[in-house]
Amino acid sequence: MTAAIVLRDAAPDEAAYLSALAKRSKAHWGYSDDFMADCEAELTYSAQQLQDSQFDFVVLENDTAVVGFYAIERLENGVFELEAMFVEPRCIGTGIGRQLIEHALSKVAILGGGSLVIQGDPNAVAFYEAAGGERIGSRESGSVSGRMLPVFRIAIRNLL
Repeated sequence: MTAAIVLRDAAPDEAAYLSALAKRSKAHWGYSDDFMADCEAELTYSAQQLQDSQFDFVVLENDTAVVGFYAIERLENGVFELEAMFVEPRCIGTGIGRQLIEHALSKVAILGGGSLVIQGDPNAVAFYEAAGGERIGSRESGSVSGRMLPVFRIAIRNLL
């Protein structure tokens, strides 16, 4: 029997759970404890953020458990940014990430966006390229000074 997949808006009371999921997902890549401590603030979400009209937080439930989420932020001129996308470590490689990015792209299209900008983890380069991301440069990490992260753009075309 196939698990029921539900994509829905995150509830404000899920902020602590989503923060913990983000940290588990990031740690999956073998980062050191010191590195993870440096990322603590960037991987912590508040109920206020989940309710902020500049963002859309969406969770993916597999049966009754949240196994992934993303957040998009409205920037300007039809540009959105993927603020977060994390998958439970046991579900990485199972297609959950693909479902999340496809949903995010559809949501941007529905909201009238022309492109989605993504600052990705170096471990996710192949994933974002497979999703249609064009590498447009790099940006310094908000958590680790001097660490440069790849930046991608996906143009929104006829997704509706």
